[in-house]
Amino acid sequence: MPASENNTTSAFPVTRLKGVGPKAAERLEKLGIHTAQDILFHLPIRYQDRTSVINIGTVRPGMQVVVEGEVDHSEIRFGRRRALLVHISDGTGSLILRFFHFSAAQKNNLAKGKQIRCFGEVRRGQNRYEMIHPEYQLDIERDGELDEESLTPIYPTTEGMHQLTWRSLTDQCLQLLEEGQLGLQELLPENIASEYSTLARALTLLHRPPTDIDFALLTEGKHKIQQRLALEELTAHQVSLRQMRYQHRQHEAPPLKSDRKLQSAFLKQLPFNLTGAQQNTVEVISKDLLNDHPMMRLVQGDVGSGKTVVAALAALQAISAGYQVALMAPTELLSEQHRNNFQIWFGTLGIEVAWLTGKLKGKPRRQQLERIAANQVQMIVGTHALFQDEVIYASLGLVIIDEQHRFGVHQRLALKDKGNAVVPHQLVMTATPIPRTLAMTAFADLDVSVIDELPPGRTPVKTVLISDERREQVMQRVQQACKSGRQAYWVCTLIEESESLQCQAAEDTANLLAEQLQELRIGLVHGRLSSSDKERVMQHFKTGELDLLVATTVIEVGVDVPNASLMIIENPERLGLSQLHQLRGRVGRGSVESHCLLMYHAPLSQNGQQRLSVMRETTDGFVIAQKDLELRGPGEVLGTRQTGEMQLKIADLMRDQLLLPRAQEVAETLISEYPHHTDLLVRRWLGNKTRYANV
Repeated sequence: MPASENNTTSAFPVTRLKGVGPKAAERLEKLGIHTAQDILFHLPIRYQDRTSVINIGTVRPGMQVVVEGEVDHSEIRFGRRRALLVHISDGTGSLILRFFHFSAAQKNNLAKGKQIRCFGEVRRGQNRYEMIHPEYQLDIERDGELDEESLTPIYPTTEGMHQLTWRSLTDQCLQLLEEGQLGLQELLPENIASEYSTLARALTLLHRPPTDIDFALLTEGKHKIQQRLALEELTAHQVSLRQMRYQHRQHEAPPLKSDRKLQSAFLKQLPFNLTGAQQNTVEVISKDLLNDHPMMRLVQGDVGSGKTVVAALAALQAISAGYQVALMAPTELLSEQHRNNFQIWFGTLGIEVAWLTGKLKGKPRRQQLERIAANQVQMIVGTHALFQDEVIYASLGLVIIDEQHRFGVHQRLALKDKGNAVVPHQLVMTATPIPRTLAMTAFADLDVSVIDELPPGRTPVKTVLISDERREQVMQRVQQACKSGRQAYWVCTLIEESESLQCQAAEDTANLLAEQLQELRIGLVHGRLSSSDKERVMQHFKTGELDLLVATTVIEVGVDVPNASLMIIENPERLGLSQLHQLRGRVGRGSVESHCLLMYHAPLSQNGQQRLSVMRETTDGFVIAQKDLELRGPGEVLGTRQTGEMQLKIADLMRDQLLLPRAQEVAETLISEYPHHTDLLVRRWLGNKTRYANV
């Protein structure tokens, strides 16, 4: 059951509440609500102030207000939609109430001279301000006095569950809480709880805020009562991740001792020296791999910082110790890129590299699986197919996961069972810099290393914003760059999620460019091409047989063509900043000055202008990621698979980031001093999403 209190004798099923029959119980279950305790933790998302009457003459569009007035007249207006218009006034101004769904009795009741009190949102009408379908009462005394004793909560809901129903249910639950029938435990340490408020008082105030509460703080989510619950919720997430980390460290892992001969031979064949940041990260990983418990390390590094080389050195340590290495990438294309790189790097060292994806079928697949099981290959590169049941490793010692934000916690840990008697070490990489706020919350189960230094000789990419009305000039720019011996990308994006529509847009663009730029050799890559066709086109581009590559965002990660110095991104306003940064990272990988043209469709919204200006002003991935977090929120920055396991009820990672260090401290205290509270706290806030603790 989802709530912590469901596991105690005080669990109070929702079916015992007045008004909850089988249908309502089914609807509540969709929201993960089974008990009265669950309802108390189903908190309002906003509040309305219905505690005072506002003069009609002072209202403005967008305001949600209570007004009182006299009905001047009512009329039925016929147009595209039949509507009942009720004209009211109070001496300071007039207002129209508009109803699209109404009865004859309702029209007759709203007759001239009737006194009316109504609540709704003020909108701009054709001739005067309007309220559409307001809540209203007739025949009230016009004394400006209201019987509202608290602000009105608005709850997140589902079909068939109205706000009046939620208020009725929460009224009943608050009464049960006051009578002591729900047995809610204080799970935070006493000194923390007393600093803010008791749990019962906090829940009561948030469901029924008194009229004298600081409405501005409450609306912003910064009231101390809200902060008390936000701290408890963030602590629950910290506890769950620490539990997972602790449980994982109880497993036995193979100490990967190496004579470093393979690493030395590999470094000698590289045409460059490692940066200081790469060297530091390699040393930390090397020490981790010597432990007899599993390494769990996240390596963050900006685009082009050399994470793959670091991963290769970790792989060589495992292979020289006699173990296999699995490298998992989120897409076929990126897994192919890794396979190609590792075949070039490891081939001269006598190390066999296998490739395993979902598209590998029949006899070739069976042969590959047999070779992996027989320990005939040491390095296995692939997609999520690497952890399917039929894949049996002879001696898996290290798992490397690229682009962590594309996988959820479960997918990342599914490989832990592939090490037979031991659990393999895990090295997780991402080229999407993760702001510290998110890293503290989403990856509290991992040690984190940052490669914050780019290899010497890299020239920062210059970014230009340009309207798609200047498409002709952009095409000329592409032609000039390619004629001078350079190569270019043209990236197509569509707001539709449909992959087929995106592919069609890329095909149309490629055909148009082929007509306009007949001298250029143009290739096309999109998600519907077969792996072999994608690989063939990419290889032609990499070897210089193509001048211009038209692509969807499938080239976001993994493509390394140093001669490419120009990128055009169509409709960049439709992508997140981190994704734009990833795409831009495909150019500027050589020593020649590179450019990225963001070709937007006018007019840009204010938010769109702000976002694209960030891309123009900085190439620092961490600055961009922080701005992306502020503008779009954690779900977009981390990816829904990751944050789907970290949904927050009241806390907000941006607003409450100053609470995170405190939440970490409280989590440590609970685990060490109040261990009997930890599972209860996790279940209270994560409910049936307590996946962290069970992986």
